Amino acid sequence: MTGAHLRVPPPSATWPVLLLAVLAVLAGAACRSAPPATPVTGTGEEPWELDNPLRPLPEPPLGSPADFSSTPWVTPEKVRLGRWLFHDTRLSADGTRSCASCHRSTHGFSEPTAHSSGIRGQQGHRKAPPILNAAWPVYPVWFWDGRAGSLAEQAKGPLANPIEMAMPLDAVVATVAARPGYRRAFAEAFGDARLDIDRIAEALAAYEATRLSGNSPADRFDAGDEAALTPAQRRGRDLFFGRAGCNRCHLGPNYTDGRFYNLGVGWRQPAPGSPATSGFADPGRATVTRDPRDTGAFKTPTLREVSRRAPYMHDGSLATLRDAVATYRLGGVPNPWLSELSRPIPLGPAEVDELVAFLEALDGEGFAEEPPRSFPR
Repeated sequence: MTGAHLRVPPPSATWPVLLLAVLAVLAGAACRSAPPATPVTGTGEEPWELDNPLRPLPEPPLGSPADFSSTPWVTPEKVRLGRWLFHDTRLSADGTRSCASCHRSTHGFSEPTAHSSGIRGQQGHRKAPPILNAAWPVYPVWFWDGRAGSLAEQAKGPLANPIEMAMPLDAVVATVAARPGYRRAFAEAFGDARLDIDRIAEALAAYEATRLSGNSPADRFDAGDEAALTPAQRRGRDLFFGRAGCNRCHLGPNYTDGRFYNLGVGWRQPAPGSPATSGFADPGRATVTRDPRDTGAFKTPTLREVSRRAPYMHDGSLATLRDAVATYRLGGVPNPWLSELSRPIPLGPAEVDELVAFLEALDGEGFAEEPPRSFPR
């Protein structure tokens, strides 16, 4: 085609057409180079709200003791708020630690280390206990030594602990209250503008109450599914509820009686002339009750998701489940306050393997959680 065959429009028609073409090109380039700063959803919500949407309370998985009708203080609005608070490192003195730093979803809301780490790399002397199904305890006290009388009271402890998050509670309140997004979320959750440490703790507790474990192979077997357990796991189950007597302390839907026992874990023979209690670097329950008979006693933990929580015991001193079973098999470590329930159990190596196989069958579902990607501003 040559220019002789082109029909050239008059100038009066050319400029409007060219102008529209240029504007269309520029508009398209602008759309490609400058996407909107926030998602266009029509809801008017901030990105941090979209990242942590309001959800109904979870359906309890098979085998979980949860019944939210018995916990009216657990509401979707409080759970949503508590999820932010649980994962927010701004609640620690140096902005590096949160509740989720030690209570990790991938490890059954416990941790893979023997001792918890706090701000500036400080090391505690206990391992973080799991919080699974924590709102439905048999014996209603919390922590390894039972020093907290409610789940909300427990939630305050790590915030102010100088080794863990090291934030004075009034500083926690000030940090949260300084953010309009949090203030709005508290008003939605509680119905008014009051924001204090008790409400922060209640929101944390509400979130923790939804971390539910259930529908494990053991639960499905109990519900009538004969194929849910392998032959080795079934033999381990028979030992657990039979000759090994594990269910004397690990009982009920949470596989714990929530009480306190001295198994001798952490015992070292005291030096001559030293008081016997010095044999325990951590006196456990006796720190709370001031009763020497509670020396070296610690709370029975749930066995749900237990295979995810190595190392074991309050001090993380036992590396594997097999090591833990072996300690019970030997009847604990002798000391002046050894529990009367601790006695040697005649188990062969194959039976230890079968018990371990059953314990692995207590891993279920319902608790897994990804942390929020953004937080209230």
